Amino acid sequence: MALMPKRVKYRKHQRGTLKGVATRKNYVAFGEYGLQALSAHWITGRQIEAGRVAATHYLHREGKVYIRIFPDHSYSAKPLETRMGKGKAEVAGWVARVKPGTVMFEIGGVEESVAKEALLRVAHKMPIRCRFVTRRHSLG
Repeated sequence: MALMPKRVKYRKHQRGTLKGVATRKNYVAFGEYGLQALSAHWITGRQIEAGRVAATHYLHREGKVYIRIFPDHSYSAKPLETRMGKGKAEVAGWVARVKPGTVMFEIGGVEESVAKEALLRVAHKMPIRCRFVTRRHSLG
């Protein structure tokens, strides 16, 4: 089942714009390796789930997969062959709004080569270009 919020204050959202780069969620926080977005896009709940399945399938229950994005923004779509007007359409699905620099997935507890291959499979499921990033360890 695709990801979606349990409940929301407002059912329908306006489209908005995805300007600028990510200032939050732009570093690897939980695992050792991450998948970082290189452009702005809406990522659907189904795409996130497809990435999670691809990563866990490749890892064979080793390590841990962290999902850093959640589809909390609704989008609406009018039915086919419907005339314009008559109000805003019903909610068609849920998306996560991703800006360039957002770390979407993280993997911990496995070697770098295994994590790189797993995140490459996740990147194939995403509608945007992504890159492999590692955790910045502090010197102290």
